[in-house]
Amino acid sequence: MPAPLLIADVPWLLYRAFFSLPKSIVGSDGEPVNALLGTVNALLAVLEARPARAVAACMGAEEAVYRVRLYPGYHAQRDPMPPELARQWEKAPALLESLGWTVTTDPELEADDVMFSYALAETASGKDGDRRALLLTGDRDLFQAVTDRVAVVMPGKGGGDPTEIGPAQVRERYGIDPPLVTDFIALRGDPSDGLPGAPGIGAKTAAELLNRYGPLEEVLRVARADDSDMRLRTALALSENEELLLNFKRIATLVPIDGIARPPDRPTDFAGGGRMARDLGMKQLARRLEKMASVTG
Repeated sequence: MPAPLLIADVPWLLYRAFFSLPKSIVGSDGEPVNALLGTVNALLAVLEARPARAVAACMGAEEAVYRVRLYPGYHAQRDPMPPELARQWEKAPALLESLGWTVTTDPELEADDVMFSYALAETASGKDGDRRALLLTGDRDLFQAVTDRVAVVMPGKGGGDPTEIGPAQVRERYGIDPPLVTDFIALRGDPSDGLPGAPGIGAKTAAELLNRYGPLEEVLRVARADDSDMRLRTALALSENEELLLNFKRIATLVPIDGIARPPDRPTDFAGGGRMARDLGMKQLARRLEKMASVTG
């Protein structure tokens, strides 16, 4: 079976590294490079554990305009990007490209949508279902993309092995199958995106409703039915917020980008990445990449 395509959530990786690594890690200009260092190291760790045929590094808009129109509170609670991170954000594409990785962004849709599009393109290719995709992210919105050929990979904690999330793991965590993740988010809410969900409905109740009645639209139909067998308090919470909950589902649903093509097979260019890292003053990363280049030849 061919090696999978590794699809990386660059914004999530940059934010994660920026807030977890000390800002005293600086480059040749004296400015922090902690986000860049952590992002590359996380990708290298996954590649060592799960060799890939290519890497697609995905970026995008901070928030899609249509999602904000559906619910103005979407992402509204997020703080502005710190200037120390913004400077690294601008340098990230060139550093990632120097490693031979395909960097793709979209001015209107978000990185999650770009990742989803690559996963669809990858698994639609090949024959007999032999193409697989790994989504490197900690964003649980992407659990909706999980199938028998698409898995979410989360970086290991403290340098440990990455964790792979397949359909069984989604069911274990949420109590539902991946196709119902958007319905689950709409009902339970998603604090990281500023979506409150249905009043009084938590994760357990959301999963119970979806497993009993089906997708959100069917749950709402039962809630407003005269002969509904649903608890009155739950039915009222749903029926009184029907339009809002449907908008939450639309917001949570990933959007495929028309015409996106799967990247060609490209081995990681450790030597090229090492040169770029040295130019940026990231000496430790440069030494690591140069050592990997000497081993791979």
